[in-house]
Amino acid sequence: MNLLSLQRLSVRFRLPRGVLVRAVSEASLELRPGRVLALVGESGCGKSVLASALLGLLPANAETRGRAVLADGAELLGAPEAELAGRIRGRQLGLVPQSAHTHLTPVRTARSQLVEAIAALRGPLGAAELAERVGLDPADLDRYPHELSGGMAQRVALALALAGDPRIVLADEPTTGLDRPLVHRTVDLLAETAADDRVVLLITHDLAAARRVATDVAVMYASRIVESGPAEQVLAEPWHPYTAALLAALPDGGFEPIPGHPPALTELDRVEGEWGCAFCSRCPDRPGFAPCTGDPELVELGDRAVAAHAPC
Repeated sequence: MNLLSLQRLSVRFRLPRGVLVRAVSEASLELRPGRVLALVGESGCGKSVLASALLGLLPANAETRGRAVLADGAELLGAPEAELAGRIRGRQLGLVPQSAHTHLTPVRTARSQLVEAIAALRGPLGAAELAERVGLDPADLDRYPHELSGGMAQRVALALALAGDPRIVLADEPTTGLDRPLVHRTVDLLAETAADDRVVLLITHDLAAARRVATDVAVMYASRIVESGPAEQVLAEPWHPYTAALLAALPDGGFEPIPGHPPALTELDRVEGEWGCAFCSRCPDRPGFAPCTGDPELVELGDRAVAAHAPC
């Protein structure tokens, strides 16, 4: 049974003078217990907007459509703020934010913030138990945020995300600013969290971190998911040229940068209309300057899915 199902979720932002930002387009995902689903892609492709939509934290100029359904049938999109604040956030969906240090209140100890979260969410574990669960010495909870190392602050942020005992953990770029050993420890902790009948949605541009712990991968480009499936299959044998290009940009993939830049999210309708695929202008499979005959819609093939494209 899926703990959360996303069905063609789209997010648009209306800006002055009729400008429309297409931040997320037709995203479909299934979050299953005991799994780590890594949502990967370059910065600015819409990954964090998707997480904000699930938590009901989008600004007033956002427009959403599609569905995001919990295992109990509750619909997240369009849910009243009272329901999101009282029953969803922290209790069913926990958030590990970007930049843990800036997320913590600087004038209060980690313990006071964690105790407050446990009380507000009526969590089943105490502060010391949560600290030990995330690999933090309970004595470190008496430190102020500026006294915590990057790894310690990240552990406090994870403890806060688990304070209400949610079964779904959204980790939004949790390794930003950490060195590689701390990245490994952070994602390993997240993987241990998923092993206890929970699911982790790991939102990251760090493909190496995703490869370390993910059981499933969804690759996002210019607001769309272009490929998804079991991590060991997608990362070993990518079907979409964008996934292949991301892997080729890694040190062990040859350090080959992807040429060009992603299209602006305000230009996607025009780009897809002209080229057929938003990745077309950067695609190594494209013959010469010919438009791609691909279709951004995902095609399901067994337990994998890929956006159709036309290799030369």
